[in-house]
Amino acid sequence: MVQSGLQRVVGVDWSGDKGPGQRRKIWAGVWTASTGRVTLEGGRTREELIAWLIEMSEETPRMVVGFDFTFSYPAWFLKELGIGSAPEFWRLVADGQGEKWLHRDCEDVRFWGVPGSQRHGKKPAEFSGEHAHRMLRRAETVLKVRAEMTDPLKIARIAGIAPKSVFQIGGAGAVGTASLRGMPGLLVLREAGFRIWPYDEPDVKRAPTVVEIYTRLMTGAVNKSSEVARTAYLAKKRKESAMYAGLSRLVMAKARASEDAFDALVTAMVMTEHRREFAALRKTEEEVFRMEGQTWVPGLVG
Repeated sequence: MVQSGLQRVVGVDWSGDKGPGQRRKIWAGVWTASTGRVTLEGGRTREELIAWLIEMSEETPRMVVGFDFTFSYPAWFLKELGIGSAPEFWRLVADGQGEKWLHRDCEDVRFWGVPGSQRHGKKPAEFSGEHAHRMLRRAETVLKVRAEMTDPLKIARIAGIAPKSVFQIGGAGAVGTASLRGMPGLLVLREAGFRIWPYDEPDVKRAPTVVEIYTRLMTGAVNKSSEVARTAYLAKKRKESAMYAGLSRLVMAKARASEDAFDALVTAMVMTEHRREFAALRKTEEEVFRMEGQTWVPGLVG
């Protein structure tokens, strides 16, 4: 296995909250090689967290960051907009189009989950066919539609996983709002020298790298909204894993008390456990992935 030499791993539980709730909902789990310690960081807004990551990258450039929002939209949607890559789409979103799609008066009914003056808020008919493929990227289709999979290892690892569509901007499990409010941050990180996989060629020995992650793949089956379930999960992990056994009482307490902190911690732990895999990531040459992006899946490099 390729040695990564990573100095830091960061797992971020993101939020699309527009108000002060960001400081409560956004958490980052951080593993630092020089100390071997894992910390849990909260209390920042989206903009503050991005600035903090850039500041850390100046100290530890060999760093990988995982964000739990979707980095792009389905290829057909980008083509409809005349866009050929995800970074081009981020610019459109950052220039104001993202907030237009989120606004209650937006007339594009494909963005669903929030009713408004121009839309009913329900899933549109075009997204309600078999498997609803049109509202998902290939990355979600692979995770959601097990009938399309042939690799038994992959099937076993994603059992029970059901990703949501990035077009959903309201209701339980909505990821669209967080994604549209996360893409501008990817632009800022890219301009600061971060490599955004799979659009850029990663070089974890020299430059910080960003990957899209899906927290449910990290935690597995657990009722994350229940403090009792979170506590039991962490207690079990503490008995099974030396990494978890080494966590401080403060970190454990934060993860037990908050679903968002829990997600950030478990994500950081999984990413750290699989940190050598990041050195094997490569820039995509496939058109669909240049537009849609990919989700990093632990243990399935290549």
